[in-house]
Amino acid sequence: MKKKMNIIVISVGKIKESFYRDAIKEYEKRLSRYCTFEIIEVADEKTPDQISDLQMEQIKEKEGKRILGKVKEQSYVIALSILGQKRTSIQLAKHLETLAIQGQSHITFIIGGSLGLCDEVLLRANEELSFSDMTFPHQLMRVILVEQIYRSFRIQKNEPYHK
Repeated sequence: MKKKMNIIVISVGKIKESFYRDAIKEYEKRLSRYCTFEIIEVADEKTPDQISDLQMEQIKEKEGKRILGKVKEQSYVIALSILGQKRTSIQLAKHLETLAIQGQSHITFIIGGSLGLCDEVLLRANEELSFSDMTFPHQLMRVILVEQIYRSFRIQKNEPYHK
């Protein structure tokens, strides 16, 4: 029997809105057929309205240390970054399938906080993935990411899924 892929999403901050939580729960339930799936939340730092570049870097570093503390050594890390590579849903599905074939059974996606990710996290990442040149709230990004992971498995299995 083929081993199930382990997918972890490490995300900064808690999901406050119940409609986001409900959507994520639904996709988590659907994903359980295809993989072992877990979301790990790390605390976000309070960000003052008027913030210096130094404060911004300090906040990203604090959040980054929390993130890196949750990344398993053997995990293939995909950091979400506006500067990352863009993929279609089909390309993402094929990429995840290729990673599995190559023996990468632990995939960790990382979603940073409102200020993004520190350099140390980006250096640990095996790759950076961008969903758009637009900026999305990180809570909504979590829903979008989980939906795209689910869509990837449906595509890999040639199962119907709405476009």
